[in-house]
Amino acid sequence: MAEKKSLFDRLPASLIKKNNVTLIPEGALGYLIGPTLALVANSVLANYFNKYMTDVLNINSWASEFFKWLPVVSVIFVVLGNIIVGRLMDKSASRAGKARPLLLLSVPISFIALLILFVISPLATDTINPQGQGLALVCIAIGYNLWFAIAYPMYYTPHAALVNLSTRNSKDRTLLATLSNATALASMGLSTMILPFFLSLLFVPQTTNLPEGAVLLESGEYALNGVVLYDAAASYHHWKVFVIALTAITVIGALIEFLFTRERVTEESMSQNESAAPAKALPIGQQAKICFSDKFWVIMMVFFFCYQLGGMAKNVSQLYFCQAMFPNADGVYTIANGGNISGFLAIIGAVPTAIGMVAAPILANKIGKGKAIFCGAVLAAAGGLLGLIAPANLILVYVSFILKALGSTPAMYLSMALLADVLDHQEAIHGQRTDGLTMTIYGAIMAGMTGVATGILNIVLSNVGYAADNISSEAIRASMPWVFIGVETFCYVIIFLLFIFMGVEKFGRFDHEAIVADQKAAAENEGRAYLSAEEKIRLEEGEEAYQAELKKQQDAAKKEAERVARLTPEQKKAEEEAAQKLLAEFNALRKQNGKAPL
Repeated sequence: MAEKKSLFDRLPASLIKKNNVTLIPEGALGYLIGPTLALVANSVLANYFNKYMTDVLNINSWASEFFKWLPVVSVIFVVLGNIIVGRLMDKSASRAGKARPLLLLSVPISFIALLILFVISPLATDTINPQGQGLALVCIAIGYNLWFAIAYPMYYTPHAALVNLSTRNSKDRTLLATLSNATALASMGLSTMILPFFLSLLFVPQTTNLPEGAVLLESGEYALNGVVLYDAAASYHHWKVFVIALTAITVIGALIEFLFTRERVTEESMSQNESAAPAKALPIGQQAKICFSDKFWVIMMVFFFCYQLGGMAKNVSQLYFCQAMFPNADGVYTIANGGNISGFLAIIGAVPTAIGMVAAPILANKIGKGKAIFCGAVLAAAGGLLGLIAPANLILVYVSFILKALGSTPAMYLSMALLADVLDHQEAIHGQRTDGLTMTIYGAIMAGMTGVATGILNIVLSNVGYAADNISSEAIRASMPWVFIGVETFCYVIIFLLFIFMGVEKFGRFDHEAIVADQKAAAENEGRAYLSAEEKIRLEEGEEAYQAELKKQQDAAKKEAERVARLTPEQKKAEEEAAQKLLAEFNALRKQNGKAPL
């Protein structure tokens, strides 16, 4: 009788056939180019949707309470959405993987959400149709939650999980994590480094039906009280065309990522079962018990909360900060000038961040991922404190931004690889992986912090009486630095305090040995042959690939032997004692969970 296949089993196979991770095409297409394209739309929404609501839809003037609380209340739905996505990922293990299929499911939902937000909702707003305010608010609430609570988690949670599921090789994970996290920089760069210089096409200056007192500037724009006026109806039509293009880019990016990624860890767990049937998902309660009893896991979740909140507070307030703090040469506060400064900030911040993409893995190999993140957080916090000294001094703001960008690079590029180490440690100690719950909470944090940061910004804007024509007021100029610089600085102070206690990497060798030992024991108990990673390479890719992997391992062993040979007898004794102490600690954790010691 033919085996019944699930819908996911009928999906196209991955185009990645090699058992070893390669930079091209897997790294370049599956972890860099594809995700960058898929994430551009969310970067645009995170950076400009609030400005679109205030300066195009004018919502803060006719629905201020809705404007303040929509992003905050929506966080509840974001968390629920991520819980659903996490359980789907737990239960959808197939030959296509358990994360990759969800990338495809996100595509139609993303299209519908963007359609509602930028095509349907504005037709009913105060500026386009004064009779349709109630309908506008309903449409915006639906579209906003459809994007941030369903479409984005449906893409981002499995996207983030792919690093953990791609391979067990620590160096390969670091490479893929670096590339994967670089997509956040790349997609954000497209929206903060390039788009700001074209904001006059999306926020169209007003030239007709001008209010009394409007003054014509040399640039051809009209200003009132030193602030340029904008045409809401024309801006809406330009945004509509722009978002249609964004939708196409999102679809292309998700397809590329699906085709050029591979879940080797998922395949490994399935290959240990001769029927290739998906393993039953570990109940959420058991996953929660494992996770919340693991101090390294707790540290990582608090880290992601602080890292994302600080970054999103900076991103959502950047254009408001740049427009409010720095007028143009004529002393006029314009979106175009603020956009130019914002774009230049993003460019100078991208240089150290791009350097960090190369330097972070090297630093991680030298001192460890956790220590690298700790050192970076100290630098980022210092840079933020510098910027708060004189936030109206553009040169000082530039220096502060560079220091923060440089300090944030280890957190940006190494955190997912460090989280993978934590998940391996849990598997070694408990014999179970918690990818489902972990990525559910991670995804909720990464998506939900957009709403929390936007809510903080909107509450501040409402409390200081923000309107598009009074952004130069003293209240706004006094508050924006604390949102743009202060929140992120405080978050990095918390991060460097947290990472004093991060030490999961010291168990790495024992973790991998324990996982292999458990897999061999399971195979023996079930009366089947155990297939090691090296043997799998030989079967799938042939003798040449096997010999290449064998040489790679021999070179690593030779390098370690040479390092040990250079140690003094006292140093060797100290290392051996430290290793024995660590092994005893590791075995004690295994014993607590009913696992045999190594």
